[in-house]
Amino acid sequence: MLVDTQPATHQHAPAAPEVRDAWVNAQLIGVLMDHLGPTVLASAVFVPVLAMLMYGEVWTPGLALWVLAMLAMLGFRYHLIGLYRLRHDSVEGPQRQQFIDRYRWTWPAAAVLWSVPVALSYLQADFITQFACALLVLGQGLLTLNAYSAYLPVYRTYTHGLAGSVLVGLLVGAFLHMHQPDVVRSTAIFMLLLLSFWFLLLMAGARLHQVHRSSFELQFSNQELIDSLTLQTRASLRAVSTKNRFLASAAHDLRQPVHALSLYADWLASEPEMARDIAPRILQSTRAINELFDSLFDLTRIDAGNYKVRLQHVEVQKLFADLRLQFEPVASGKQLQLRTRAHPITLWSDPVVLRRILGNLVSNALRHTQRGGVLIALRQRKDMVVFEVWDSGVGIAREHQQAIFQEFFRVSQHQGTEDSLGLGLTIVSKLAALMGYQLALQSEANRGSVFRVMLPAYTQQAPGEQPQPTVIQASAA
Repeated sequence: MLVDTQPATHQHAPAAPEVRDAWVNAQLIGVLMDHLGPTVLASAVFVPVLAMLMYGEVWTPGLALWVLAMLAMLGFRYHLIGLYRLRHDSVEGPQRQQFIDRYRWTWPAAAVLWSVPVALSYLQADFITQFACALLVLGQGLLTLNAYSAYLPVYRTYTHGLAGSVLVGLLVGAFLHMHQPDVVRSTAIFMLLLLSFWFLLLMAGARLHQVHRSSFELQFSNQELIDSLTLQTRASLRAVSTKNRFLASAAHDLRQPVHALSLYADWLASEPEMARDIAPRILQSTRAINELFDSLFDLTRIDAGNYKVRLQHVEVQKLFADLRLQFEPVASGKQLQLRTRAHPITLWSDPVVLRRILGNLVSNALRHTQRGGVLIALRQRKDMVVFEVWDSGVGIAREHQQAIFQEFFRVSQHQGTEDSLGLGLTIVSKLAALMGYQLALQSEANRGSVFRVMLPAYTQQAPGEQPQPTVIQASAA
């Protein structure tokens, strides 16, 4: 399986405009539904007042039908409020949008019903009743300006329904009284005033809607900023914790060989005749210190972006021969077989980096293998070249297969970890990421492991091509 060997960057990506718009629309729909209750209550108070005011002055069957239709509409809209509170108030996103799209017709229907009193009373009732009905239209428009402007599509359909139906009623009244020039002239004046009022309502509604939308967009941006700062804070705390663990482990691993050197030096000073026995131990401690410093310097250079990659031709068979020459004595000392298998192929890579990656994998395999052997192989696939390092060692349990690539991590109770620095696989993972290679691990406890380094197909080069080496300054990840 592929393993994620690099820590997550935790950089917060800004939300897509579609996500932002969907969230803002959901909040605007919430404001619309919050204001629907007071408008339904106000309408429930106005209906009986208007009915009593117009009773006896307008067409009675028409008035009765209007009252029944208004009561039915008010009841249905009250039901919508309950439905929204029950199913959609606690959720956001497409559910709210689907709800409002399904029941949006109720707003223009209610607006048309509110225009009926004007049509019933115009030129039919006395002046006071007509004035009250006109005042009602004005009040409905101003009331809904604040209540419905949060969600602009609903506000526009309601305003168009209210003003448009009143305009139709005035036109019908003027048509029925064509023979009265004064009525036609006053109707024309009323229509001009209505059109002006209609335009002003639309303009004011658009401005209020922009205020609502800007407020929620700012709220969304602030929440994004809070989320980003939270992620960055957590990442910083994890980085500090990792660095502290790194320094503690490095200090511990440095203290052991340095302390050993001090003991050997004291021993040599007191018993110079033991120099033949002490010298190899001093060399071993010195070698351990140098290895640790080399690994620490490599990690520092990679993380700082100062690691230079020199791309050139790499002959795989020569690379494998160098690895055998380097690790054959270690394998023979443990009575292990070290084998290589590869067809002649030339790759375009950095030979030092590639040798370091494979060398660390082979060293790790030999350290944790007590019988059997280690195989270094190269497989060519259609879309990639794969280096494989097989061993018959202790294997790695699944719960440790991600952690082994962390600095100074060593699996407890694994034979061979007592002299390991816990940096080899960390360097492998960082160098692989630096080169753009993929790293895979397949292992089972007590049955061995296989590490795979997968190179893209474009790294393959036909033997004989000799382009100039390319030096690349690696950037920090």
